[in-house]
Amino acid sequence: MGPDGPLLEVGRVAKAHGLTGEVAVDLWSGRPERLAPGVVFTTDDGDLQVATTRAHQGRYLVRFEGIVDRSGAAALRGRVLRAPPLDDPDTLWVHELVGADVVSVDGRSFGTVVAVEANPASDLLVLDGGRLVPLRFVVDHEPGTRVTVDVPPGLLDDEPGSGRPGGN
Repeated sequence: MGPDGPLLEVGRVAKAHGLTGEVAVDLWSGRPERLAPGVVFTTDDGDLQVATTRAHQGRYLVRFEGIVDRSGAAALRGRVLRAPPLDDPDTLWVHELVGADVVSVDGRSFGTVVAVEANPASDLLVLDGGRLVPLRFVVDHEPGTRVTVDVPPGLLDDEPGSGRPGGN
């Protein structure tokens, strides 16, 4: 836990790069500003502050304050980098969706989000009970509480014979 609540895993140190203390970082968050100079990450072995960052072959090369040689960089291998959530009201964050109730614009309840699954066309909300809702149908949300969806008819209707309420 950070001072502002739970910390999110945003990346991992993959390996040392070169001789001057740089490391290759796999950034999971998709937000490159996470690696801006001055940013502080929490790890299982203490905090790391970003000194410099540059993009390199699908990863980022990062130098952390106080890490000045290859052996220091190699000691960071595998460290998970954690940071507080970013405040962006126009973005849907996985940690704000999981555990939220899913309701239609007309007030029907469809269950609770248990996961978000990556999908090329549109990421999917995975509901308890196994139903899937493409994120493109989300029209509103209250972080951690409620997700409002406007789905086409039949997408979340219970099928006859399914054993679910409303079926035969």
